Amino acid sequence: MSTTADKKENRKNEATIANRKAFHDYFVIETFEAGIELFGTEVKSIRQGRINLKDSWCSVDDGELFANGVHISPYEQGNIFNRDPLRKKRLLMHKREIMRLAGLTKTQGYAIIPLSVYFKKGRAKMQIGLCKGKKLYDKREAEAKRSALREIERTESERRR
Repeated sequence: MSTTADKKENRKNEATIANRKAFHDYFVIETFEAGIELFGTEVKSIRQGRINLKDSWCSVDDGELFANGVHISPYEQGNIFNRDPLRKKRLLMHKREIMRLAGLTKTQGYAIIPLSVYFKKGRAKMQIGLCKGKKLYDKREAEAKRSALREIERTESERRR
């Protein structure tokens, strides 16, 4: 028998699934929150953390926003109710926001990339980003900054000892 305290503890353990590769490959200009239209077994699979956002993107078709390439593994006890893991998932946002994103992607060459998936008040949400692609030299520059910061931290911690 589970109590409400157990349920709250389980909700705290649900982690945000992040697309770390997106931050490596793109400059994130602006972020948005969108609901995801899912089926029951997909929600259970996401709660278990069995979702992969790598190499995923969003597209606007007929005024609707879709997430493509998002892989949600089939739920083990799902049986006949499981859906195709790579199907297009509709994202729920206001029409104004969708049309604004569509205009920016067409005219200025931005991409809409899923950044993370999380639960908010029991609903699955996806954080999407309006992104601009990084060039190879941008990636090298970012890596150099990270390694320099790491080295500074290391030398400061050695001085404290």
